[in-house]
Amino acid sequence: MYKLVIVRHGESIWNKENIFTGWTDVPLSDLGREQAQKAGQTLKKEGYIFDLGYTSVLSRAIETLEIILQEMNLKIPIIKSWRLNERHYGALQGLNKDEIRKEYGEEKFKEWRRSYAGRPPALTIDDKRFPGKDPLYISLLPDELPLTESLKDTEDRVMPYWNEEIKPKILAGQRIIISAHGNSLRALVKNIENVSEDEIPNVEIPLGRPLIYEFDDNFNLINKFYL
Repeated sequence: MYKLVIVRHGESIWNKENIFTGWTDVPLSDLGREQAQKAGQTLKKEGYIFDLGYTSVLSRAIETLEIILQEMNLKIPIIKSWRLNERHYGALQGLNKDEIRKEYGEEKFKEWRRSYAGRPPALTIDDKRFPGKDPLYISLLPDELPLTESLKDTEDRVMPYWNEEIKPKILAGQRIIISAHGNSLRALVKNIENVSEDEIPNVEIPLGRPLIYEFDDNFNLINKFYL
């Protein structure tokens, strides 16, 4: 049997303030750090051990994983990839969600925030929020730098990384933990659980709570539960 543990990062300061975050690099809040500590304590109590950790290049996910491993007294390699980043919310990044809902209405707000294929308004390349201006992404190709993303776009960058990098490690017997984001993990959940395009926007992944997947020897999903 194979196992995988995924964790959405703890509460960030922009989660707390109800702001669209996306690729903006903001830290955890105090509550977020407490959530990560509790996740690590729970995983340790339940006897989990990891050989390798994966996370995005965003500090809220990295810090969550580091706190978890610290609570577990584990020192393992951590691989960081932009492909596990949160969905890019385009021109909505840095804006308050309630204000966007009031300005554009509930229907448009839901389309931008939670539909499978709908994209928020795009940035322009001269916008200071454009990821091409961030040293974190200096090695990315122009077509890898989003101006905005849908959940489908997020899935399109997450799943090749899963299939080519992470899944083979699990099949080779490595015990993996992934610390990432609501939408990058939602893309993963969609494929692991075979969730439809209509249903996946409604899937909620709680902050800082480990989700366990168990697979049989043919890598068919046989169990799923939260700790």
